Amino acid sequence: MNYRMIYIVSDSVGETAELVVKAAASQFNGISSNTKLKRIPYVEDKGTILEVLSLAKEDQAIVCFTLVVPELRQFLIEEAIKQNIVYYDIIGPLVDIMEKTYGKTAKYEPGRVRKLDEEYFKKVEAIEFAVKYDDGRDPRGILKADIVLIGVSRTSKTPLSQYLAHKRFKVANVPIVPEVEPPEELYKVAAQKCIGLRISPDKLNNIRRERLKSLGLNDEAFYANINRIKEELEYFDKIVDRLGCKVVDVSNKAVEETANIIANFMNNQNR
Repeated sequence: MNYRMIYIVSDSVGETAELVVKAAASQFNGISSNTKLKRIPYVEDKGTILEVLSLAKEDQAIVCFTLVVPELRQFLIEEAIKQNIVYYDIIGPLVDIMEKTYGKTAKYEPGRVRKLDEEYFKKVEAIEFAVKYDDGRDPRGILKADIVLIGVSRTSKTPLSQYLAHKRFKVANVPIVPEVEPPEELYKVAAQKCIGLRISPDKLNNIRRERLKSLGLNDEAFYANINRIKEELEYFDKIVDRLGCKVVDVSNKAVEETANIIANFMNNQNR
């Protein structure tokens, strides 16, 4: 038996429509392997629709489509009816039902599913980037990053990197320690990409002491010594002055608040 050809018409890539058609065809023995699918993507004008319908009529084909622009969708339906062509509107009826149910008007914007997928994968990529280039473990990430965070230990560099990654920023962070010269890559990155995280000595002292206690260690250790902390912060100030970068005081800010300040700053820089 010769099965009909199926034309798949879309105002975007057409992947959604093709998957639906393949899923339906798989329910019939022999149809999946014998039916030829022809995808016609990025259909944006009535002329293309008429050409496809002409071919479909000649091939006695079925036309399945995902056209979200109402004018094009209605045009295809009317022309298919005139020419006695078998058609199936994959997405239109569901959009109509949702509009009625939710009492809202659809955007009628082609390719929105693909855009959402792209945003998701950008987020995943940013999260993986933040993990890979956390705590200065690979200086090569500094020049690849959208944002480079610098600060002494316990200034929330890692949680900030992860939070900003969920906003699709690729973030590398570099610890500032007086005994260790920052990587040379840090001095090559554009100043507007670099953010220094400043904190008050007393606040940092409390944070470090609590950290030591949580680890079962003596909270009077050198790591939490106030003089040592002041030394680290003085060195931090020298580095940010040399870099000429923006500094955010995180002393009394939640991670979310600091992240939003940084994100807003970066977005304004890119305008």
